[in-house]
Amino acid sequence: MEIEVKKLSEEQLKEKGVFKWSVWEKEVSKFDWYYDSVEECYFLEGDVTVETKDGKRINFGKGDFVTFPKELSCTWDIKKPVKKHYNFR
Repeated sequence: MEIEVKKLSEEQLKEKGVFKWSVWEKEVSKFDWYYDSVEECYFLEGDVTVETKDGKRINFGKGDFVTFPKELSCTWDIKKPVKKHYNFR
């Protein structure tokens, strides 16, 4: 299960309908999370490191389009407050 981090153009984001998705915000914090479905999200603000159960660490933040796979267990470490558009599928 891989977390995918990409940079998408404004046009690609609009094609996906990203700017119509709900917005989630979270302060600096650290917490465990489990994905029971695929989540796609686009970061408007923030700096995050996610560590998977197998010890892999992935960094992402403002301007990144991130896809989290279904059944992923991980720990979020938010270093700068997050604001993101998100969509579960």
